[in-house]
Amino acid sequence: MTRTVIDVAKVIDEQRMGSLHWKVVILSFVIMLTDGYDTVCVAYVAPLLRQEWNFSPAAFGPLFASGLLGAALGPVLVGHLADRVGRKPIILTGTLWFGVLTLAAVFAQSLNQLMILRFLAGLGIGGVLAIGTALVAEFAPRRIRATMIVMGVVGVALGGGLGGLMAALVLGHTSWHIVFWIGGLIPIALAVIGYFVFPESAKFLTLKPERWDELTKLLKILSPSLHVPADAKFVLGDEANAPKFSFKALFLGRLAAITPLLWVSNFLALLQLYFVNQWTPLLLTGQGTSVPRAALATAAFQICGFLGALAITRPVDRWGFAPVPALFAVGALVVGLIGMPGGSEMWVIALSGLSGFCVIGIQFANIASQSQVYPTYIRSWGVGVCYTFGRCGSVVGPLFAGVLVGFNVSINTLFYISGTLMGFGFVVALVLVPLYRKQLSEMQTAQAI
Repeated sequence: MTRTVIDVAKVIDEQRMGSLHWKVVILSFVIMLTDGYDTVCVAYVAPLLRQEWNFSPAAFGPLFASGLLGAALGPVLVGHLADRVGRKPIILTGTLWFGVLTLAAVFAQSLNQLMILRFLAGLGIGGVLAIGTALVAEFAPRRIRATMIVMGVVGVALGGGLGGLMAALVLGHTSWHIVFWIGGLIPIALAVIGYFVFPESAKFLTLKPERWDELTKLLKILSPSLHVPADAKFVLGDEANAPKFSFKALFLGRLAAITPLLWVSNFLALLQLYFVNQWTPLLLTGQGTSVPRAALATAAFQICGFLGALAITRPVDRWGFAPVPALFAVGALVVGLIGMPGGSEMWVIALSGLSGFCVIGIQFANIASQSQVYPTYIRSWGVGVCYTFGRCGSVVGPLFAGVLVGFNVSINTLFYISGTLMGFGFVVALVLVPLYRKQLSEMQTAQAI
């Protein structure tokens, strides 16, 4: 007797946004909110730490880079693990991990201690973002996939912005420790809640026959009208999945060009994100702006970046990678303008916001795009490696800037260099546009057949 074959990818693509989708998106959004806050929170307190611990301006680079280095390694360390044991346990473990390590920063007594704690927390911060992206992508119907992915992970951008607003309000009235208390306790609570609320990825379960009973229950929640016979066989009709992970799969066919180009695009986007985010407040304080007022530049960058991430969703769903070159081009001009001498405080803050719209828009276009070009059996690893290259950019940017500052290169000049790199990103994105379009078209054709 022939077994009933159920194409899980087709079932997912046929669904409208339901309660299960919203559960995944909302909890992912809130976790990413804390992820984004914890990623940049050290930037809010860096000027106060310098006053208390009396270190040189060149030390800002290693301080900023320590957490970002951990975040660069996190996706590589946990991406393959998530492809083996599942998305849910890795996301929740990572959230708990970076919550505990951020909370521990409250008790740091020196710059070296804080740098170690930021590095360790970064391992969880980077891993959670990569695996969360894969999980949301695997629940999203194709027609709104980019939109759902960005809705699920855009909290990263908003978290940093809200943290900047909070810092502007409270740092003049209390110590810097409050920033880490908030950044530690909230993700710990979310990890506990997520254990009872978060579902496992339906596509991941499809590749694990020993867990098909769990998949059957999940599909009945996702599509109550779906009839699932006891002997049903589950497949993913829109992907070519292998029974065993292979690093070479990241470079099969058209991915041989797409994968390295996505790495470069991620590298440049994250380099810009953390450079502008962390050095603009220092540029302002160097001009005499107070620390709470300078934190508004970070808030403007993150909040406008949140708007940029939302604005990019439907264009990516409709036109693929095409909007990204335009964002790189505008961003190159804006980032360079930040460095022009003589700009007023409000002018620099406004430019910071516009640069956030472009730079974070690029980041989320990368996120939404790269999570769609890899099959399920290597998705967490593929997305994770892209994030790792992005985080390498986030590490290189502050470190390189710190070295240049140590050689008396002005912060204004650093922004000119940064804008030039955005111009290079424009070229990379132009090359990616047709490759990405052909890759998605090929995958959609496979599903139709």
